[in-house]
Amino acid sequence: MKQRYAMITIDTEALPKRAAADHVTRLMWGKHANGTAGIGEMCAIGDEFSIKQVFFVDQCGAYDHLDETTEVVRWLDEAGQDVQLHTHPEYLPDSFWAGHGLENRPSYMNQYADDGRADFVIRHFAGLIQQVTGKPLLAHRAGSFRWNASAIRALKTAGIPLSFNNSMCAVHAGQCGFSVPTNLPFCWSNGVIEIPMTEKKILPKVGKPEWWARLTYPESSYFRFRPWWGKLLLDTLSGSPGFAVFLLHSWSLLHWDEHGHAMYKDDERLEGYRKLLARLSKDYDVITSADFLDLQARGRIQLATTVDLALAELSATGGIGG
Repeated sequence: MKQRYAMITIDTEALPKRAAADHVTRLMWGKHANGTAGIGEMCAIGDEFSIKQVFFVDQCGAYDHLDETTEVVRWLDEAGQDVQLHTHPEYLPDSFWAGHGLENRPSYMNQYADDGRADFVIRHFAGLIQQVTGKPLLAHRAGSFRWNASAIRALKTAGIPLSFNNSMCAVHAGQCGFSVPTNLPFCWSNGVIEIPMTEKKILPKVGKPEWWARLTYPESSYFRFRPWWGKLLLDTLSGSPGFAVFLLHSWSLLHWDEHGHAMYKDDERLEGYRKLLARLSKDYDVITSADFLDLQARGRIQLATTVDLALAELSATGGIGG
């Protein structure tokens, strides 16, 4: 064991505006007329290095194609991948809410003031995944990191121990009202464990506000892999960490056309991903959600602190109150 841990998290989604048609085929499987670069290729590359990835699967954004997203869940589970819950309820059709006797607003999870609404969304879609895998859900990430305290309480109620929602990037983008500026796992005051996105603060230019860059693939110009993983680090403050979480999407190996739709261009990003995992596997143990819980229970991964969940509470005025 290397005593340094990384998690590859892949938001597996097929949102309406990202393709003209065949959303699950094009955005999850990455299948296009001139080539394929999707979750199957990600799994195959991971297997080359004995790496299993965490696939956060959203079945809200393509709810009219539930049979197709269910097959994605089944395939990933049978491939030995770590299948967890992702939720974009803002894309659910009005008929879904009416069928469950609920209003269709508020749309975004960061707007939920009702714990019952968050509890329903998480329980319902966690249940769809569990029906296929036969395994308990271990982790959740809200779509676009839109979350508040209601979502974390709902995880506790549903028996889901891990949240992958903390993100300073999301705070600065207005997608959530609170996050802890840390890359280290911590515990919320209700017992849910938070695994933050790995991010770093970018020093602002004079007169400009600070902002944050996220560890993603394809890599950000502000978060290059080589100085991040290299032995000789120019910036020791943001140097090679003991714990890191990568963010990808099921469409991360694709490109975008002039309409903002996903398209297969070539294998450049496939090969880049292979090189990334080759470097990563030399220095890090790449772990799953179950691995994390086991390592944490055995004291191999320490939780940095406990954070009061009230800090992420949605107030009566619609903001976050402390």
